[in-house]
Amino acid sequence: MFDAIVVGARCAGSPTAMLLARAGHRVLLLDRASFPSDTLSTHVIHQPGVAALARWGLLDAVRASGCPPLEHARYEVADIRIEGCARGVAGQRAGYAPRRYVLDTILVEAAVSAGAELREGCRITGLLHDESGRVVGVEGSHHGARFAERARLVIGADGMRSAVARFAKAPYTAQDPRLTCAYYSYWADVPTGLELHEKSGSWVAAVATHDNATLVLTYFPQSRFDEVRADPLRAHLDQVRATAPALHERLRGKQRVERLHGTGDQQNFFRQAAGPGWALVGDAGHHKDSITARGISDAFRQAELLAQRAGGLFTGDPAVLDAALRQYAADRDAALTPGYASTLEVARLAPPNDHRLALLRAVQADPELTSIYFDLFAGIGTAADLRVPKLLELLGARA
Repeated sequence: MFDAIVVGARCAGSPTAMLLARAGHRVLLLDRASFPSDTLSTHVIHQPGVAALARWGLLDAVRASGCPPLEHARYEVADIRIEGCARGVAGQRAGYAPRRYVLDTILVEAAVSAGAELREGCRITGLLHDESGRVVGVEGSHHGARFAERARLVIGADGMRSAVARFAKAPYTAQDPRLTCAYYSYWADVPTGLELHEKSGSWVAAVATHDNATLVLTYFPQSRFDEVRADPLRAHLDQVRATAPALHERLRGKQRVERLHGTGDQQNFFRQAAGPGWALVGDAGHHKDSITARGISDAFRQAELLAQRAGGLFTGDPAVLDAALRQYAADRDAALTPGYASTLEVARLAPPNDHRLALLRAVQADPELTSIYFDLFAGIGTAADLRVPKLLELLGARA
């Protein structure tokens, strides 16, 4: 009998397994992949996620991997150019954008070092239930051999199409239409930090990652998906040219080092976060458009929330554990709902209105407001934090 079985060993599953194992629990960590392993990602870890890595003692490993810090951000829309750095959180002002085959391996190894048992190459085919209907384990195959394992808690960290969520019949508690499709390319020797370019119907970003490579991201309205995927590379580069012409010029003559990656399946939802004997973390329980690159930081946050609520309650009354899981669900929704709403607003790719442009021009003029603005992009605080007297004074002077 394990205390917890975690299905999925990437940005939500491995930290959850690590934190529970560090607390002295017996944890089984399962994944279909073998690590190192890559996956589609924006790669960006905003400052709240960086602070989590620091708390866990893993930030030095990310730095030692050669991942460059994102110490300077630039955002351009219309005639506005905002440049600077977030104020950050817990002393962490820089973000990072590690390749996932690097980051996920660091997280997996940390879970194993903490005492979690790792099984790679596993596919889950169902959940085990007791006579009351409570989830008490999983069944599946490991390199073709059938297995069944029991646990006091089964945690689904297996992504947007989560098998654990499906087998647990976890209902959607919020669901919104897909808003964008996204395409990513990697280029050698195109120096950048983090840059964001917005135009009506378009969003382009570039971010520095491992091996002196720059990831270039383009976002299109979901309504254009069939058109874009007919010739995605042409559409990708045309979008860069139209929305970020200076970036397009820097790509001229440079080498694209991998094939183009893309998706039109950017779902927006919350699922019920927990039930009797089961819980969901990361994209399994909540997914939103990747345009604000919040997924990794949000996964880390959910791992900590679940470990804080459920840790230490595995050997007692199941009703007490279930009460803690309900509290975890409430914590998760309270923590992630504001970012969900703001992400959907960005993903609508609507033309910026005059009021927003006036606000951004005021922000552009002041370094302190610029830092607060980049805090908001990183998921630190809310829009109310920007409404400081200085901003109101600047807006009044421009009226």
